[in-house]
Amino acid sequence: MIEEQTKSYSKKQIYKILHPWVKEWFDLKFDDFTPAQKKSIVDIHKKNSILISSPTGSGKTLTAFLSIISELTTLAEKNQLEDKVYCIYISPLKALDNDIEKNLDEPLKGIEEIAGKDLGIRKAVRTGDTTQYQRQKMLKKPPHILITTPETLSILLVAPKFREKLSGVKYVIIDEIHSLAENKRGVHLSLSLERLQHLIGPFTRIGLSATVSPIEEVAKFLVGYEYGVGRNCKIVNINYLKELDMEVMCPVSDIVLADDEDTRLGMYDLIDDLIWENKTTLIFTNTRSGTERFVYNLKKMYPMHYNSKNIMAHHSSLSKEVRLETENMLKEGKLKAVVSSTSLELGIDIGYIDLVILINSPKSVARALQRIGRSGHRLHEKSRGKIIVTDRDDLVECSVLLKNAKEGKIDRISIPTNCLDVLAQHIYGMSIENPWDIDYAYDVIKKSYCYKDLSRDDYEDVLSYMAGEYPELEERYVYAKIWIDYENNMFGKRGKLARMLYSTNIGTIPDSSGVLVKCNGETVGKIEEEFLERLKKGDTFVLGGNTYRFNYGKGMTINVSPASGLPTIPSWFSQQLPLSFDLAMDIQRFRAHMDVKFRYGRSKEEIMEFIHEYLYVDNFAANSIYEYFVEQFKYAQIPSNQKLLIEYYKGFGGRRFVIFHSLFGRKVNDALSRAVAYVVAKRYNINVTISISDNGFYLSSDGKIGGLESFRELTPENFENVLTQSLNKTETLASRFRHCAGRSLMTLRRYKGESKSVGRQQVRGKILLKFVQEMDDNFSILKEARREALEDYMDIKNAMKIIEWVASEEMEIKTINTVIPSPFAFNLISQGYLDVLNQNDKAEFTKRMHMAILDQIKDKLKDIY
Repeated sequence: MIEEQTKSYSKKQIYKILHPWVKEWFDLKFDDFTPAQKKSIVDIHKKNSILISSPTGSGKTLTAFLSIISELTTLAEKNQLEDKVYCIYISPLKALDNDIEKNLDEPLKGIEEIAGKDLGIRKAVRTGDTTQYQRQKMLKKPPHILITTPETLSILLVAPKFREKLSGVKYVIIDEIHSLAENKRGVHLSLSLERLQHLIGPFTRIGLSATVSPIEEVAKFLVGYEYGVGRNCKIVNINYLKELDMEVMCPVSDIVLADDEDTRLGMYDLIDDLIWENKTTLIFTNTRSGTERFVYNLKKMYPMHYNSKNIMAHHSSLSKEVRLETENMLKEGKLKAVVSSTSLELGIDIGYIDLVILINSPKSVARALQRIGRSGHRLHEKSRGKIIVTDRDDLVECSVLLKNAKEGKIDRISIPTNCLDVLAQHIYGMSIENPWDIDYAYDVIKKSYCYKDLSRDDYEDVLSYMAGEYPELEERYVYAKIWIDYENNMFGKRGKLARMLYSTNIGTIPDSSGVLVKCNGETVGKIEEEFLERLKKGDTFVLGGNTYRFNYGKGMTINVSPASGLPTIPSWFSQQLPLSFDLAMDIQRFRAHMDVKFRYGRSKEEIMEFIHEYLYVDNFAANSIYEYFVEQFKYAQIPSNQKLLIEYYKGFGGRRFVIFHSLFGRKVNDALSRAVAYVVAKRYNINVTISISDNGFYLSSDGKIGGLESFRELTPENFENVLTQSLNKTETLASRFRHCAGRSLMTLRRYKGESKSVGRQQVRGKILLKFVQEMDDNFSILKEARREALEDYMDIKNAMKIIEWVASEEMEIKTINTVIPSPFAFNLISQGYLDVLNQNDKAEFTKRMHMAILDQIKDKLKDIY
């Protein structure tokens, strides 16, 4: 049963359960317990599983460890500390692991000083970076607190000597659980925890999370199920501690009329001012390339202010040493500013930050709170954040995001379920532990939240693949990993190399690297793998200012030839973070309110007053939002959660565009656009160009498209099937299949000490995919690749909602014809259509379109002003 923890214990009550030395140490360091600690420490002492969700800097780590340290101190005093692991701490980042080890030094040393002797409480980090010497040392003297990652835990479960040391584990702490729950690393971890519980019996599970929703689901994910019934877990939800000092800022007074260079210079001036008004500033961009660009430009534009000693970049493509140096310099207060992509979102200890700046929308409320929560890192201190916006879509999006953040409305995460590739990996791991009864193993697997609904058929299909019951696969060097004895209903491991193969190929994060682009034998640059997934033969795209046609891909290299004309694929696509569906729907609701105001003929004053009441924005921002909506309303119609607007626009050279104003986030638009394009291609036998963004998508072609008719063909009954069909023969499916083949050990990334390059894995993945499709189109790993593409990469669940709303007429469809794209379509049209143009030309184009629209609607505007 999941229940909210309502009881808060007093300092006196908590002191009763703590060892006197621990109590004395706490007294020297702190005045009182935090709200999270008052609700958690006693329950952890009572061995109750608990999920603690509270802002960064509210003492979550100490909350989780204090009872445990107290218990270890009691055992140490009585000389009863055994050579075994009592507590496992798991975090998604190795850097976090190292932080925690350092942070535990303080209480442990402080308590020893009070005790006046060495208590011998050991802690150690065990990850992929741990040396052989350190591992041997841990076997002789295991740490009482083991700090590790999800992947290393699953390796320890099959390490015969170390497994014995886990027999006394009483507590497992999972830090930053929200960042694991929404991907396959979390799925993998949830099965590891069930295997650990099967091995040693029940233990107390402690989850630590930033603000997350739906919190009950994350709690269920943490504790799992016992024969179909959710285990007990208490939820401590502290979300009121920090007041938010958040503001959306625009570097110019009118985003549309200011030219691009003015906006760019205004933005850097604003950032420079903000940095110098504060001691330490953390700046988040949404991409690695953006991070590099901002550091480079700040140094170049303000040489007297910035140099390599006071501003640094931090992102996942940098080496571990560089990242560590940045973190340490930040902690020591030596840096004026750090620019990061997403890598500093999680709770790595980076010391005191005065201000967080977000460049453009972080795309979800949870991410905004997580990032801004890095500032004001002391209890009861305000978190200060500024979001800088540079276009009107971003302004509306960030204004609604700010409203939701202030009102505590968090977007929901989605937890993947029934991932058959991860299941295959764990079945192999289980078989290495010992032979299993098939039915009993199924019961253990179903105790994981992620597999509680696993069908018997899917389970048996994975077993049968692992046991080599597809002899055709041996032709492609995929061999059996387990044996099955159907008579005795048992399975176990095959081969002497099983443990080595498992340990060197474990995990869920696929190997990835840039894809080389070759033209006439010369390398012209790199694109990202996700970008490659968008390409089909004949597509054109821009790289380094030149246009190329995609011919074919081989491994991690693609062959292109020079092309002229307009690109069919926007180049920046792959790096964008997707807008969350919940936030998208709230923006749509705001649009609906504005639509009603205009349709009822409300005055500018009344509408401005409404914008101020509804959103937390200044006059500049409110005016820009008003102008944006009034232009859209007078020129076309305002799309919303009740109205899907389809716009037919004829572009230069007679090219036709069908623009769907579907502001549902990119993952939903990816699904909708593929399905519509598939129907169009079948109906009219033409090649269709697709371009998508968070705010909509367009289909474009030289001939007739029939966008509305094609969209109408999609029904709740056929949508999934159409979308699945549209995936066949795409790079998206090929790429997902390669990842799933790696996780399910169809392709071994490492064998006998040698690593396969990503390119070789890619080639092998494609050959295997073709082979498997011919062998059995319902093969478990192919089925998983499709599920991952539909549910994780795209968002079929919410796309289906749109199809259902249209079918039930909850959402009406309106169509318009335009000679100039409507204001809401500017960004979408210019992103794909004008990829050839540089930024200045693009801004000039947007400005010209804007002036043309104002000219078209000037008479209508007179009614309002």
